[in-house]
Amino acid sequence: MIRYLLSRMAHALLLVIGVSLLAFLFTTLAPGNYFDEMRLNPQIAPETLSALRAHYQLDRPLPIRYVSWVNSVLHGQMGFSFAYNSPVAPLLLVRAKNTLLLTITATLLAWAIALPLGVWSAERLGRFPDHVISWSTAILLVIPDLALALGLLVLTVRTGWFPTGGMASVDFESLSSLNKIRDLAMHMTLPVAALVLSALPLLVRHVRASVADVLHAPFLLAAEGHGIPRRTLLYRYALPAAANPLLSLFGFSIGALLSGSLLIEVVMSWPGLGPFLLEAILARDIYVVIGGVLFSTIFLATGNLLADMLLYWVDPRIRAESASR
Repeated sequence: MIRYLLSRMAHALLLVIGVSLLAFLFTTLAPGNYFDEMRLNPQIAPETLSALRAHYQLDRPLPIRYVSWVNSVLHGQMGFSFAYNSPVAPLLLVRAKNTLLLTITATLLAWAIALPLGVWSAERLGRFPDHVISWSTAILLVIPDLALALGLLVLTVRTGWFPTGGMASVDFESLSSLNKIRDLAMHMTLPVAALVLSALPLLVRHVRASVADVLHAPFLLAAEGHGIPRRTLLYRYALPAAANPLLSLFGFSIGALLSGSLLIEVVMSWPGLGPFLLEAILARDIYVVIGGVLFSTIFLATGNLLADMLLYWVDPRIRAESASR
C-alpha cells in the first residue's frame, strides 16, 4: 500500500507542478499588469513605477521570476500581493477555508442524495419512477449554474426564507454557540443548494447506470435465489460491485464542485476564493491569481488521491497489481 500511495502522491505532485508552470506562464505573459493604471496618474513619476516594478521583480526574466516564486511557495508565502502589499498565502488561506466548507458540505450532501436515488432508479429501470428521475435530471442538466443560482436568489428574496448573501449575520459575534451554528447553516443553505442541484443530475445518472449494469450479474441472481432481501441485495452486493466507476467519479465531482463553487460564491457573496480571485483578475494581481489556481489544483489532486485510496481499499485487483510490481 505504501508503494501505491507514494506513486499516486508523485502523480499528484507532478500535476501541481505542471499547473503551476502553466498558470505562471499564461498569467505573466498576459498583456498589462497591476501598474499600468498608475501610468495614467500624473502624480506618480515614471521613476516610482520603475522602482515598484523592480521591487516586485517584474523587470526580471520569466525563469528567474518563477524560481523566485517557487522559493516563496516553499517558505509559505506564494508570492506577494500588489493590492494588499502582503504575502499571498495568508490571504488565500482564510478564504480557502470558506470555500472548502462549502465544497465539502455540498459534495457529501450530493452523494448522500445521489446514491439512494440512483439505486432506487436502477431498481425500477424503464418504469414510471425511473422516467420521472431521468426527465428531472435532464432538466437540471440543461440549466446553467448561473441561472440556477439566480433563480434560487430570486426565490429567496421573494420568500425571505434564507439570507441572500454573506457568511454570517451582523450580530454573529454576540450569538451563543448554538445560534452561531444555526446562523452559519442558514447562510450556507442557498449556495450549498445551488451546488448540490448542479452536481446531482450527473451523479444520479452515473449511479443509476453503474448499478443497472450489475443488477443482472450471475452472483446477484444467485444471491437473490437464496432469498436475500432486496434492500440487502442492492446496498450490500450491487452497490459495492458498482463502486469502481463511482469512486473515480467521486474525485472528479470534487473538482467539478470546486470550480462551480467559485461562480456560486461570486453570485451569492460567499467570502471564499471566488470573489477574491475575480477581484485579483480584474486588478491583474498576478500572484494572487496564480496562488488561487494552485490552491484549486491542490484541492482537486487531494480529492483524486482520496478516490484512489478508496479504490485501493475496495478493489482487490488494484491491491494485487500493486503488490506484483
